[in-house]
Amino acid sequence: MIILRDIALRRGSKLLLQDTNVTIQPGQRLALIGANGCGKSSLFSLLLGELTADAGGIEGMNKLRLSHMAQEIHATSLPAGEYVWRGDEQLAQKRDALLRLETTEDFDGAAIIHNELEEIDGYSADRRAERLLQGLGFAEDAATRAVCDFSGGWRIRLNLARALMTPSDILLLDEPTNHLDLDATLWLQQWLQQYPGTLLMISHDRDFIDATCERILHIEQQQLQSYKGNYSDFERRRAERLANQQASYEKQQRRISQIDDFVSRFRYKATKAK
Repeated sequence: MIILRDIALRRGSKLLLQDTNVTIQPGQRLALIGANGCGKSSLFSLLLGELTADAGGIEGMNKLRLSHMAQEIHATSLPAGEYVWRGDEQLAQKRDALLRLETTEDFDGAAIIHNELEEIDGYSADRRAERLLQGLGFAEDAATRAVCDFSGGWRIRLNLARALMTPSDILLLDEPTNHLDLDATLWLQQWLQQYPGTLLMISHDRDFIDATCERILHIEQQQLQSYKGNYSDFERRRAERLANQQASYEKQQRRISQIDDFVSRFRYKATKAK
C-alpha cells in the first residue's frame, strides 16, 4: 500500500499540489491525468525519489520494487536484447559475476551462481527479452543489434521493454503508447492487463486507459482527486460532480439574492417609516 499524506509540491514558484492525500492499494491499475503542466511528471519524480515534497510524505514506497519507463537513452553499443534484460539488476549482477568467475576459472563459485540463476529463471532472460521486443514491434533480429543503431522512437520502445523486463511491485509508465503502432499498443494493453503489480500510468490515450485502468487520479487546481472506474467512468462522474457543484452554486446565488432583496425591502420600509 502506498499512502500520499498531506503532500505539497512546488516546482520553482509554481504550486503543483497541496494537501494531497491518496491511498494506492496493491494491484490497482491507475491512470494519472490532468492538463499539461499540472504536475503529473513531477508527481512521478516524487515517487521515484528524484524530488522531495515541500510538505507531507509518502509511505510504503521503500518496501516495493519499482520499475519505470525512462524517457531518454544513451547511444550505447550494447545489443538491444542485453539492454532490455539488464533492466533486471539482480539478473545482470549474477550474469556479470558468472562471467568473472568463469574467466578466472573459479568453477566452484561459478556453480553457485549457476544455481542462483536457475532459481530466478535467469537462463530464459534472453528469450523473454526477445519476446518483449517482438511484442513491441521490433524485427526478429533486433535483439542482436546495437542500441545506438535505433532511432529515437525505437529507443523509447527499448526503454519500455526494459521497464517491463524489470521485476517490480509497482510500474510507472509515462505516455507508453506515444511511439507505438496499433499492433504494439494492443500487445502492451494485453500485457498490462495481466501485470500482477500496481500500475500507475500517465497517458492521453483515452481508449488505452479504458482498456487497462480501473481508477483515475486527476490533478486539477492543485488537488488530486481519485475516481473509481476507467476514463469513460471518470468523464461521466466528473460531469455529474461539476453539475452538482453548479447547481449548488446557483442555489446559493438565489439565496443570496433573496437575502439581498429582503434587506433592501427592510431598509425601504425603515426609511419610509421615518
